[in-house]
Amino acid sequence: MTDAPTPPEHSTPPEHPAHAEHPAHAEHPAHAEHPAHAEPDQPRGRARLLAAWRPRATRAQLLAGLLCAVLGFALVVQVQQNQTGNLSTLRQSDLLVILDTVTKRSRSLEDQAQRLEQQRAQLQSGVDRAGAAQQAALQQLAAYEILTGTQPAQGPGIQLDIADPQITVSATTLLDAVEELRNAGAEAMQIGDVRIVASTSFADDPNRRGVLVDQQLVRPPYRVLVIGDPAALAPALEIPGGVLDALKQVNATGTQQRLGTVDVRAVHKLGALTYARPAPAPSP
Repeated sequence: MTDAPTPPEHSTPPEHPAHAEHPAHAEHPAHAEHPAHAEPDQPRGRARLLAAWRPRATRAQLLAGLLCAVLGFALVVQVQQNQTGNLSTLRQSDLLVILDTVTKRSRSLEDQAQRLEQQRAQLQSGVDRAGAAQQAALQQLAAYEILTGTQPAQGPGIQLDIADPQITVSATTLLDAVEELRNAGAEAMQIGDVRIVASTSFADDPNRRGVLVDQQLVRPPYRVLVIGDPAALAPALEIPGGVLDALKQVNATGTQQRLGTVDVRAVHKLGALTYARPAPAPSP
């Protein structure tokens, strides 16, 4: 008796409830929307944008930037040296000369201010007011005549002689000397036979014969007569880098001497005014 064949075990497919329902695949909404893939794209895009805008410095650009920095530093140092080097490089004796000149000029201005205060007090006191006013007016008139160069002047001062054998002293050099003396308190000056006033002009002679002062030819050697405080005028010319040093640089020499009395005889003729007129007195 033969046994009946045993059916194979795989004839009846097993049930796969989990495979049929696929609950794992059904509950993956995040996989459908793909948020995990969207989030990394955003920072990568921002990084690419920043990288595109980030400057890429080449070797030439770095070298140019370094040169600009060095140039800026050099300019700052140069400005600081120009501001402080004029005094910091001077010797102690030179600084004492400058200090003495400034002190004497300040003392002269203080004395002038004190005289003006006394005149104002006399005018305001009421005692002989008319006589005081007349005296003050005469003093001002005399001062104006000297300042405008319409009257000769006399007083202590210095005499500056400039030797210029090669005619190398320019009008600018003479003008610098005049300005230096004015700053030191000069009250009256003349060069050659020409009176120096506020409107005096200086120009180089096109024929190299000297300097034109108020359109008048003044030939070397030049003699400058100056009225003022000799103790203030003389050191002003001796300041390092000043008038005497400037003359040496053009192969000229300047010598000065202090005098108890200097006669400034040259006068300046006032021309007629074309446009300016006295302003009317202000109404009370």
